[in-house]
Amino acid sequence: MLYLLDTANLESIRKAYDLYPMNGVTTNPTIISKEKRNFLDILKDIRKIIGVESMLHVQVISTNAEKMVEEAEYLNQVIGGNLYIKIPVIHEGIKAMKILKNKGIKITATAIFTAQQALMAAKAGAEFVAPYVNRIDNISGNGIGVVTEILQLFEHYNLDSKVLAASFKNVQQVHLVSLAGAHSVTVNPEILDKMLEHPLTDWSVNQFINDWTKVYGKDTLTINVK
Repeated sequence: MLYLLDTANLESIRKAYDLYPMNGVTTNPTIISKEKRNFLDILKDIRKIIGVESMLHVQVISTNAEKMVEEAEYLNQVIGGNLYIKIPVIHEGIKAMKILKNKGIKITATAIFTAQQALMAAKAGAEFVAPYVNRIDNISGNGIGVVTEILQLFEHYNLDSKVLAASFKNVQQVHLVSLAGAHSVTVNPEILDKMLEHPLTDWSVNQFINDWTKVYGKDTLTINVK
């Protein structure tokens, strides 16, 4: 499982990379715009925090294939590192994916709501496909089911593309796509923190500390015991 953080907030990224086993950061035009700063400055700052090896996923704005390719080449040049260009699975997007694949630029197919969209994108050259789990649920679909179908199709046709499950409202959805075998997930900072939270874990830690303190004293660590 690859864990990615779905944000452009620098403090959230620093915190996640300090605490958790992170593999990358995903952004989109909405996430970027929330920071209300220069677009390229944000991306360059993210790259400085996560390093050149971590994945950074950045989305194009154009809906024209040739312009998408221009944006992708520009971003690949100015941001660099382990960069994936996010392309939506519209008609022109699939065309752009074919062109970018031949140019050696890595692609993440985004805005996926059906397994067939994912299959088409994988065939066009996308390294990752990003189904929107909760948004599928919100239109009376089955987000986990779509992820499962994508995985089945990729295995059936022996495709190397990986599922980057996105759009979550709770930890249970993340858990279910993990059980389904999704290769990676991208979550917001709040859900990432909640993936470790459990009241009985907190209770257990407090109990350990209380029992230790009764015998060895407050604020005494194992390295301090004589």
